[in-house]
Amino acid sequence: MSRYLRHIILDNIGESGQKKLSEAKVVVIGAGGLGCPVLQYLTAAGVGTIGIVDFDTVEESNLQRQILYGNSSIGINKAEAAKKRLCDLNHTITIIAYPEKLTTLNATTIFRQYDIIVDATDNLETRYLINDACVLTNKPMVYAGVYKFEGQVAVFNYQEGATYRCAFPETKNTTPNCEDIGVLGVLPGIIGTLQANEVLKIILEIGAVLRSKILFYNSLTNRFSIISLKRNEEAVKKAQCFKIKPVQPQQEVKQLSVEEALKIKDAFFVDVRNYGALPKVKLPNCITIPLAIIEKKIHEIPEEKEIIFFCQAGISSKKAVLTYQKLRKKTCYSMKAGIYEIKEHLEG
Repeated sequence: MSRYLRHIILDNIGESGQKKLSEAKVVVIGAGGLGCPVLQYLTAAGVGTIGIVDFDTVEESNLQRQILYGNSSIGINKAEAAKKRLCDLNHTITIIAYPEKLTTLNATTIFRQYDIIVDATDNLETRYLINDACVLTNKPMVYAGVYKFEGQVAVFNYQEGATYRCAFPETKNTTPNCEDIGVLGVLPGIIGTLQANEVLKIILEIGAVLRSKILFYNSLTNRFSIISLKRNEEAVKKAQCFKIKPVQPQQEVKQLSVEEALKIKDAFFVDVRNYGALPKVKLPNCITIPLAIIEKKIHEIPEEKEIIFFCQAGISSKKAVLTYQKLRKKTCYSMKAGIYEIKEHLEG
């Protein structure tokens, strides 16, 4: 009672509402910038069962905005690291870590065990997967996204409302994530907290849920706006065609340290950050081709040289390696280090 007293004394919640929270089951896909505040507030609120799906590990660059982690978490799987912190925050609830990637093989199996699905991811492919699995299992999808200084929140597939595909028809275009373009550190906290608020309203059946609506927030102007959406039955039918497909084994990504890369004679370096990204580094035989247009610009990369990709934090360069190897069937490398480590090494 003492833990949840501030909830219980609210007219719209009370003991019955707190009981609803304790019986609710919510799974959060992604324990990054958005997932951290969502998980923290749902745990503190006493949501009875919380699942965390994330296959990634904590890196130093995450600490600018992913508030569940500290230096001691670096190198640890995010789902496991988040669970450890959250169990300390509230030992009275059940927290289940899924240290794996969400795929067509496990999505519906996991979703059927929960009441609400929270999309805290940062790529289109996974969002369509979450949407389609939500439609198939008839679960609401609490969505959010952030971009530089702006964010958005919506609730899809709730009470026969619009789905993610209704708002965002499928596209092959690659939307840059915060690793490529940056994000104000506090923004995922603001947007993730708004996500958590929608989850609590759905569970408690109070307030105006963002059903078939998208809320937009600009952190520079402090401006909020909301647009309404319509359910598109064709988009829903497309989601209902969701099929379990075998996941192709991931190709090996060979990585090099800065020292190893510089020892390769006549190596050709490709910076896969966006044009104009800072800081700049002076590497021999180096060009910039943003990750999103590697396929279009592959002719600019000489086939006869050893190719080494690098980026802001050593993550996008791995994706570039997979794209390059798929197109050219030729081994290439990803720089382990991020741009600041590369710069420090070159200047040292």
